[in-house]
Amino acid sequence: MTYLGKIFSMAIVLSCSALIAFTQTREELQKKRQELEKEIEDLRQSYAETQNNKKASLKQLALIKRKINAREDLVNGINREVRQLDETIYLNERDIYRLKKELDTLRVKYAKSIVFAYKNRGSYEYLNFLFSATNFNDAIKRMAYLRSYRQNRETQASTIAKSEQLLTEKIGILSANKKERLGTLEIQNKQLKVLQEDKKEQDVVVAQLKGREKELAAQMKEREKQRQKVNTAFNAVIRREMEDARRKDEARKKQLDDQRKAQAKADATANNPKPKNNADEPITGVTTTTKDKDRSYSPLETTPEGREMSINFEKNRGRLPWPVANGVVTIEYGVQAIEGTKLNRKSDGIEIAVPVGTAVRCVADGEVALAGEVDGEMIVIVKHGKYFTGYQNLSSVSVSRGQEVKAGSLLGKSGTSIDGGGAIVFMIMNERTQFQSPRPWLKSR
Repeated sequence: MTYLGKIFSMAIVLSCSALIAFTQTREELQKKRQELEKEIEDLRQSYAETQNNKKASLKQLALIKRKINAREDLVNGINREVRQLDETIYLNERDIYRLKKELDTLRVKYAKSIVFAYKNRGSYEYLNFLFSATNFNDAIKRMAYLRSYRQNRETQASTIAKSEQLLTEKIGILSANKKERLGTLEIQNKQLKVLQEDKKEQDVVVAQLKGREKELAAQMKEREKQRQKVNTAFNAVIRREMEDARRKDEARKKQLDDQRKAQAKADATANNPKPKNNADEPITGVTTTTKDKDRSYSPLETTPEGREMSINFEKNRGRLPWPVANGVVTIEYGVQAIEGTKLNRKSDGIEIAVPVGTAVRCVADGEVALAGEVDGEMIVIVKHGKYFTGYQNLSSVSVSRGQEVKAGSLLGKSGTSIDGGGAIVFMIMNERTQFQSPRPWLKSR
């Protein structure tokens, strides 16, 4: 292969590699764009439902803020697409320039070889070149040279044709890239305009909420009372479950101790030598494996079932299914300031906006610890070893206390929140009565 041929092949390989890498990245960005567009559409529909209520609500503000954040992410993603297109256009223009230069060089060399071949086209020149050899070996070399010279011309012609084809393809790709860039910029401009409209709408909602600050303060007070009551119910359930676990553990210990004493008495009566020492056997009912030797166990894990549920729950951190198939998180875990007011609200879980009557399902295997009404509100609490999940704001309950449930089991239907729309609150708590942010536990959507 000639030097120019090697350069040409290398250029093709590098161009193809860059195109593959670019395509993969573009596919990822476009997939993310589609996901964001779907999320924005879901948010738009949820927001439209809240507009049936003439008064601006906290749910409306939460939805429009989420929509703005999602649209800003969308615009940023489009920016990255434009930058990648700019880079690709630059690389294609550079490749086209290099190909043109190489093609010019190939054409000049090919033209010279054609002129040389034309001048030496007669058989006399060919024979004269062969017979002027000093010896037989030299003549063989000259014949090989003439043969390779003809092959080289053919290779040059083929390389020129391939270069022209590649150049044409590159020009076509460049033209397509420029059109795609213009289309992407047009989409970006449309999204920026809609983003400005969303921000204006948010300003209107904030202004309305500011004018209703006293009413919202009363609503927040009611929410806080509700939160405290649910918190109290959670604490009561955990205390009860801990006491039950301790009582059962003590009963197991006593039973094993009685069995050991009875065995010792029987051995003494039979005047037999002391058999295998059972006193060294664990009497807590906990079988600690080598793998879990360093694990700190809770009283709720004194049974193999409770321990297995805890470990499985921990292993599925970040992979737990959502309690509802669809929905938008309108209230995050923790303390949040209400924009445009001096008010704050605290949430022990996440509130997910869903249509009233949506199926609410368990996120992991467990046992129902509470199912019923808490101060007029339906709630389900499920025990997963030393962890507890709570499902608040239900319109109906489909399980009962003590019932074993699996991940995906139907627990009930969603109800109506204080704002008037459909929603549920999902919470996670450990045996130390500490609420945890559900987001790190749930799988990403």
